[in-house]
Amino acid sequence: MTRRDLIHKWLVYAMGLLPLWLLDDYILPRYPLFGVTPMLLPVAAAAVAVLEGAYAGAGFGMAVGLLWELAYPGGFGGLVLGMALAGMAIGALSQYALSQSFPGCLLCSAAILALLDLLRVLRGLITHAASLPALLQVAVPEFLYSLAWTPVVYLLFRAIFRRVGGTKLA
Repeated sequence: MTRRDLIHKWLVYAMGLLPLWLLDDYILPRYPLFGVTPMLLPVAAAAVAVLEGAYAGAGFGMAVGLLWELAYPGGFGGLVLGMALAGMAIGALSQYALSQSFPGCLLCSAAILALLDLLRVLRGLITHAASLPALLQVAVPEFLYSLAWTPVVYLLFRAIFRRVGGTKLA
């Protein structure tokens, strides 16, 4: 694969991430379901990692983490490294243990969303922001609502993968 093909491939993936980010940041927060909005960026990182593998998953996870840190307030920089590690782990898991298919993506998306919500709940407990039942009343619906968007995100990135993924441009 030439450098030009590689740049083209990842620009197409970035263009696929753009509507999800706009949906995640501008449209879905205006219409919360049960008082929560979904997290689509971790699901996008998981979908690309499942389809592309460990190295590409780490790179795309790092890009998603950077976008997340820059676009949303209150970041501390940990999401860049965290999403890169999650993308690498999910990509390796899907390459060697799971299939590179929707069930694998659903399982990996559930894992990354559960980990992120667990970290948010722990941060809320450590800072005494709220009680555990109150934090879980937000975390559980957010997890389920985000997981419900997994088919849409997976279908988008699978269509991109079928067009430019792997070594198809070589």
